[in-house]
Amino acid sequence: MKYVLILTLLFVGVSCGVKVPFTEDLKKEFALENAENMKKVQFYSSNTIVLEKSITRGAKAKTEDGTLVNSKNNIQDRIIIPVNTKCIFDSYDANGSVNIRFELGPGKTIKFGVRENQVTGRYYFIANNWDYEKGGEVQYGGETYYATSNSGNAFLLVVIKKLQKTRRKDRVVKGLKV
Repeated sequence: MKYVLILTLLFVGVSCGVKVPFTEDLKKEFALENAENMKKVQFYSSNTIVLEKSITRGAKAKTEDGTLVNSKNNIQDRIIIPVNTKCIFDSYDANGSVNIRFELGPGKTIKFGVRENQVTGRYYFIANNWDYEKGGEVQYGGETYYATSNSGNAFLLVVIKKLQKTRRKDRVVKGLKV
C-alpha cells in the first residue's frame, strides 16, 4: 500500500504542467507557425493588463439669478485583465505579431509580439504611441483605450507538461547455495 501511494504522488507530480513564457523557440519547437496549430493552444497573461478611456464633457452656463455654473462630467471606462487570465489565439498580423482574444466580440483582441533587440523571444503586449501620462494607445472593441504603463510588462504564458512514463521490473535474486 505504501508503494502505491508513493507511485501515485510521483505520477501526479510529474504530470502537472508548468507555466512558461511563450517564445519564438517554443513556437518553432511545437510547429506553431500556422494559425490552425496556434488555435489549439491555451494562453495566459503574465501580468495584469489595464485598459482605460476617459471622456470629459463640460458646459458653462449662467442661471436666472446671475450665478455662473461650470458643469463637468467625467466618464471613465476600464477593462482589467488579471494575471493568469486564459486567452486564445485569434490571428497573425503581417509583421508576425499575434492577436489574442480574452473575450468574445468584434475587435476585442490585444496584440502581442516579440520586441526588437530582445534576446528572450517572449511575446509582449504591444500598444501604439506610448505616452508617459496616458500610456499606450490600443484599439479594443472598436474604441480607443490607453494601457497603463505596467501593462507593457505583460507577456504570454503557456502550460508545458512533461510526461515521462517509466516501466520498471525488479527481481531480487536470492543466490545459490552449495
